[in-house]
Amino acid sequence: MDFLEMLKTPEAISTLIIIASAGMFITLERFFPYSKDHKFLRNGFFNDLVMYTLFQSYVLAFAINFLIKWMDDTSGLSRLQLVSDWPVWAQLVFFTILHDFYIYWFHRWQHRSKYLWRMHEAHHSVTAVDWLAGSRSHSFEILVNQTVEFAPIVLLGAAPEVALYKGVIDAVLGMYIHANIDVKSGPLVYIINGPEQHRWHHAIEIKSGGINYGTKLAIWDTMFGTLVLPKEKPKGYGITDPYPLSDSNAPILAQFWQDFLNYFKQQAYIFRPMKQTQEA
Repeated sequence: MDFLEMLKTPEAISTLIIIASAGMFITLERFFPYSKDHKFLRNGFFNDLVMYTLFQSYVLAFAINFLIKWMDDTSGLSRLQLVSDWPVWAQLVFFTILHDFYIYWFHRWQHRSKYLWRMHEAHHSVTAVDWLAGSRSHSFEILVNQTVEFAPIVLLGAAPEVALYKGVIDAVLGMYIHANIDVKSGPLVYIINGPEQHRWHHAIEIKSGGINYGTKLAIWDTMFGTLVLPKEKPKGYGITDPYPLSDSNAPILAQFWQDFLNYFKQQAYIFRPMKQTQEA
């Protein structure tokens, strides 16, 4: 297969869509910022881009594929092809809504359980919410949520491209809801999730149980009474717990080294004594 033919494969097209979307959000953040003092090379930039987005995603893909294959080999469910007769678009809509409903409740539970918060606090440790912030999630959290997300797609016999398309939706909407752009969605704010809701989910002043748990759809927050849209701006982002973070004022090479070390510190931080856990 030559290079041009390779670019036409679904995998290549999906990757290009994600890269193009990242470029679009970076540009929008530059021209329509919500927080005008936001720095592109902010605290933890290399950690989120290199260690979480590239390194962790690559390693966990093998672990998640292994788990799903083991489930299928054990159960044989995929041979039943329970949804294989559905159109691909219907499969994609079904699994997207199904997982989004699950993630709303699991996310909400994470903010109410000191044990599950341990998996989730890495994501809330970002002190500057932007297009890249959504990539910071502890490996245990990704292992659980992406196994729950993609196992039904395989076990119910969905078309192979459904998992690929859903991965693109996850990546693009994940960048969007965290993006540092000044968005006004109007009535859609009650249906589709976006920066308006999610920046308040990360706000440092929200400590007791959290708000705005939706990822793709805000309709769950609307239905279950957890949608909150204050008119003022958040005072800041992150958690008050002394989480291992980098110095954003350090030289670039020093930041890179700090971020490299902090990734492993953040992975280990989940095992510290429970009395040190900050309630979300």
